[in-house]
Amino acid sequence: MLTTIVGALLIGITLGLLGSGGSTITVPILVYLVGHDAKISIAESMAIVGLISAVGCIPFARAKQVSWSSVILFGIPAMFGTFLGAYLGGLAADAIQLFVFGFVLLLAAGIMFRKAFGKPAPELPNVTVTQHHPSGPRRYAMVFIEGIVVGMLTGFVGVGGGFLIVPALLILGKLPMRMAIGTSLVVIVMKSAIGFAKYQYYLVGHGMTVDWNTIVIFALIGLVGSALGQLINQRLNHRALIQVFAVFLILVGGYVIVSESRKIFRHPPPVTSQQKSTVEWHPGNADLGDANYRLIERALA
Repeated sequence: MLTTIVGALLIGITLGLLGSGGSTITVPILVYLVGHDAKISIAESMAIVGLISAVGCIPFARAKQVSWSSVILFGIPAMFGTFLGAYLGGLAADAIQLFVFGFVLLLAAGIMFRKAFGKPAPELPNVTVTQHHPSGPRRYAMVFIEGIVVGMLTGFVGVGGGFLIVPALLILGKLPMRMAIGTSLVVIVMKSAIGFAKYQYYLVGHGMTVDWNTIVIFALIGLVGSALGQLINQRLNHRALIQVFAVFLILVGGYVIVSESRKIFRHPPPVTSQQKSTVEWHPGNADLGDANYRLIERALA
């Protein structure tokens, strides 16, 4: 329980401090600290991040800082990409998913470093949505493709993708910063919903399910942590925070890559003749053939 509380607070504080990045640490916390299966953790991450984002987007929607045209243009292909990514995730081994997840963390760290050391973007006025929605076939196509790619990442490894969605909405969607953040939160809710539904379908079909207590506790404490993070954010240097978190993501991503690569590339040692001689063969199980022997051989290895 203590691990759950600390992990949930860390996720929420990260969201409150930076406005994104919470989902990048949700899966590692659930896998390596809480001890859940990778696919269960990915599904739980989508539910947790989706619930926190759903609450977080309400103030933006009330302030009319959500571009609903961009939500449709970006969100629908992102949902399709998330469904496809979740389908591929169900076919992939857990170690492969986490291995890719580690590289996604490094990608997020690179984007954050670029943001931290680059020139600050000028503040744009909060103009109406109609003045800033994407225009032109090429821009529409780029936003559509970006939505599918980000959605596939979400579905495969469980990240919300806010660190990719917000820059896309700023550059391609031509949205002001706060409107891009509000729009991103709505898109994350949409992607998380379809991804969670797909993973839950997979889990039920394989005799597994998510831990609803974990989801509720992480979401509630995460909301408290998010509010706390927003208060802390007002007193700290935002660029320094991004740099520190980027370094943290590199460390976590490196750990995940090294840890899971050992599982991917590790081969069991060959069984010696002495070990083979100790295997007790049961004629009654002869119908299992070589498969039965391989299971015993693997146990001995």
